[in-house]
Amino acid sequence: MERSSTVAVAYDCLFPFTTGGGERQYRATAEVLDDLGFEVDYLTSRQWDGETPTVESFRVLPITPRLSLYDDRGVRRIPAAVRFAASLFTSLVRRRRRYAAVIVSGLPIFNVFAARLALLGSGTALVIDYLEVWHRRQWVEYAGPVTGTIAWALQRAAVAITPVATCHSQLTADRLRREGLRRAPLVSPGLIDGAVKVAEPGPAARPPYVLYAGRHIPDKRVDVLPAAIAAAREHIPDLRLVILGTGPSSEAVRAEVRRVGGESWTDFPGFVSEAELDRLMHGALALANPSRREGYGLVVVEANAHGTPVVLVADEGNAATELIEDGVNGVVSPTTRPADLARAIRDVADGGDDLRRSSRAWYDTAVGTRTIRRTVEGILSALPLPSPATVKTKEDSP
Repeated sequence: MERSSTVAVAYDCLFPFTTGGGERQYRATAEVLDDLGFEVDYLTSRQWDGETPTVESFRVLPITPRLSLYDDRGVRRIPAAVRFAASLFTSLVRRRRRYAAVIVSGLPIFNVFAARLALLGSGTALVIDYLEVWHRRQWVEYAGPVTGTIAWALQRAAVAITPVATCHSQLTADRLRREGLRRAPLVSPGLIDGAVKVAEPGPAARPPYVLYAGRHIPDKRVDVLPAAIAAAREHIPDLRLVILGTGPSSEAVRAEVRRVGGESWTDFPGFVSEAELDRLMHGALALANPSRREGYGLVVVEANAHGTPVVLVADEGNAATELIEDGVNGVVSPTTRPADLARAIRDVADGGDDLRRSSRAWYDTAVGTRTIRRTVEGILSALPLPSPATVKTKEDSP
């Protein structure tokens, strides 16, 4: 294999064996690179039983056995992060002259040091993709005063040695510069993974319901939704709440439902099939995501594809709010207080079918400009890479 046509993507998770925004993003990145004519190795940890899966568009290389990535609180486990970084270092040292470029997730932060050290002097371009960048207080809140402070210091060191940085929001770009990045980061236009094929938007289902879809961890603040729905029901008496997913905060969410007397109007389906998720997304009055931090906010795009407006909460760590045009594809609540969230939900309800149509129109525009393909093309244009001998395009792909 000619080095000039081989690119590696490194992340310790692989969709669909684990799910989430990062998993979807890095798999889609590998697929786009293949579509552009590159050979792609995907360096990851084992998340499946039996043989390594065969993927048509890239080669899956498990560099560690199955890892327990999160503790009971939903916090990344340091031993797992160190284990993956050590294996990444070893793998890249062995292949240091095979790759034209390596794209590495900057989370966990140990990956940055492993890749930088392994590729020194190799001539291989290294791109560090930062899903998020946190300030010191966020690290302390996430991992405790000692571990959090160490993690923040390591983040600053990693940012300082990053040769090429990419990110997906102006929030993260600004934080990278404040944390010591020496050259301007590449801010992607978006992370939409191709057009979503769903029915045209229609009226919200009856009775109306607000949908939450995602993990239940403290940063997602799912437990603020029951009180908000209870307040909104004063104006929308038949409003319901549907909470998908599970996680360490699930019991706190259920306790809040009981506290506000919401057992009769709250459903907990857990994790559902893609078909059921599409059905619920398509019929929801709104998708609510009260998260305090998001590196991009793919949930906004996914909901708007269905014509479903999104309710977010303003927060210094929530880059998803950059995707919301108030009254066009959703509403941003100023706080998580029940009255504020209830008012945002009522604004969505008052927007009716017009808001659902404009939400879908926002998506139809975004899908042409905010794609992962555009993002990958931007990365490649910033690197001194020769083009592959044969470039496959969507037009000539079967």
